[in-house]
Amino acid sequence: MTPTGTLDALLVEQRVFRPAPATIIEANVKPHDLAEATALAAADPLAYWEKAALELEWHRKWDAVLDDSDAPFYRWFPGAQGNIAHNALDRHVHAWTKNKLALIWEGEAGDCRKFTYFELYREVNRLAGALRALGVTRGDRVCLYLPPIPETVVAMLAAAKIGAVHVFVFAGMSAKVLRERINDCRAKVLITADGFYRGGRLINLKTVVDEALAGVRSDAAETVVIVRRSGDDIDMQEPRDLYYHDLLRQESPEAATEIMEADDPLFWLHTSGASGKPKAVIHGHGGYMVGAHHTFRTVFDIKPTDIHFCTADPGWITGHTYGVYGPLLTGATVILYEGHPLYPQADRLPSIIERYGATIFYATPTLIRMLMRYGPQYPKKRDLSTLRLLGSVGEPLGAEAWMWFYKHFGESKCPLLDTWWQTETGMAMISPMPISVLKPGSVGKALPGIDADVVDAAGHSVPPGQGGFLVIKKPWPGMLLGLEGDAAGYVSTYWEQIPGLYFAGDVARRDEDGYFWMQGRADEVLNIAGHRVGTAEVEAALTSHRFVSEAAVIGLPDKIKGEVAKAFVIPDPGWVEAFADADAFGAELRSHVRRELGPIVVLRAVELRDTLPRTRSGKILRRQLRAEELGEGVEGITATDD
Repeated sequence: MTPTGTLDALLVEQRVFRPAPATIIEANVKPHDLAEATALAAADPLAYWEKAALELEWHRKWDAVLDDSDAPFYRWFPGAQGNIAHNALDRHVHAWTKNKLALIWEGEAGDCRKFTYFELYREVNRLAGALRALGVTRGDRVCLYLPPIPETVVAMLAAAKIGAVHVFVFAGMSAKVLRERINDCRAKVLITADGFYRGGRLINLKTVVDEALAGVRSDAAETVVIVRRSGDDIDMQEPRDLYYHDLLRQESPEAATEIMEADDPLFWLHTSGASGKPKAVIHGHGGYMVGAHHTFRTVFDIKPTDIHFCTADPGWITGHTYGVYGPLLTGATVILYEGHPLYPQADRLPSIIERYGATIFYATPTLIRMLMRYGPQYPKKRDLSTLRLLGSVGEPLGAEAWMWFYKHFGESKCPLLDTWWQTETGMAMISPMPISVLKPGSVGKALPGIDADVVDAAGHSVPPGQGGFLVIKKPWPGMLLGLEGDAAGYVSTYWEQIPGLYFAGDVARRDEDGYFWMQGRADEVLNIAGHRVGTAEVEAALTSHRFVSEAAVIGLPDKIKGEVAKAFVIPDPGWVEAFADADAFGAELRSHVRRELGPIVVLRAVELRDTLPRTRSGKILRRQLRAEELGEGVEGITATDD
């Protein structure tokens, strides 16, 4: 895809929310701190990131902060040695955090397990020793096909501790996808579970694993380690299959931590990105660690008493960075939930917040809109007074969903941080802070040290209010090291779309105050009579209607205008009583969009649906809707993207 043109920005949001005085007083980063950090990062970005790196422990200090001699293959902290597991666990057992809770896990059935940093440290060491006994060494790949259970966190950290590379495959993926990932990474060991619970059902993972391994290459997944979660009888294939707990029983609670180079790989994570073809993004021990730690500490304003509830599955980048590594690097307590967010009813997540006293709640727009469909009754039934900070990540949240989340979960008191970042960036890049003035629907300003801009196809900055392509102009620590086995693809995908700039694949605009507004993916732009409009903007206009819970918009060919829009809408049940039929409701929505955005956006049709096709992580598959609409078939379009 080659970017072309700029975008029309049609939505205008006037609402502004200022931080409470107490929030400013208690913030880790106060206004003057932010001003100083922004000034330092602008004047000397390497000094800024070096200061952030010094907040962590290293076995050997770096020779330079950044090596850009082979750009765009940037290397952060070359010469430095360390290990992210040392900073996430080892150092905490020699400090006051030793007996602090690190992990609170709740199963869908209500069972609960808790680990202090010391307990988690010992469990990780046992698995680290077991992996070494299985022949896993530095640089070997360990594939994780696990649900959200404590052993998942243990497996990630154990692999990191011995210098192995963990390659996570989300437990909702098919046998075919699992087989492809195992073959792709040539995993020496696969760690999985017998099953897990989701929506009141037992999901049998071992049968999926057996199907996947039936066609796997001979030199991959020689050993399969199975966590007993459900306890059901499963087909154990000896000598390949081993039970996790049997394997760990004889292992020592102490294990040496491998000393790694800063740019040694920590994990691979497959993502479709802008191209639609899954690729393995590589993140390393050094720069990723600095980015995850620094942004979690500053953006999430982490306090020693905080309990952080991140709803993302550990199998996605959000789960990696702000569900596992970021919290543990800062010595925080994190909540991990196994099951469906609506099981047994739509108050499950509020009840978890209430029972464990969560103070930070980080969720996805998909989840927020899903909860909106049930109205405010469920959050109102629960005591959410412990919450002091809300966050959102994954795709544009939209002003109305922002307001609903802010009002009904945050009780109009908690700062709501709508964060923008990607699997490739590894860390939050654009986000408000608790002390920021908030604008519903905006992801705020670029964080200190992040040089973000909105440009046209030639790479020139566009004026405030004009839509264009989101780019990052300078490297940052948490950035991907590259794509596994595809150096040319790394360069062409991210650095040659607009030469010399990191091309995010998103379209956005920036207002006169420097706030960024995401308008959708660059390959999901409507071109109506010469006006280029982001799908996210039209969807935001639709969801501002009181009878629309969620919406997806695609472009369809038109002989006169070139392209027109079609909307797929999940309606609120109340529409049935308010309108005579679906046609009348559709006419109202077309008028509503016209009122919100003006006559530029022409909605050819509105189709009401109960569900929308999604990726495994919940993002709407608009290209599948378009393929179905045009009768092109959907071969190659799957729900396996992130």
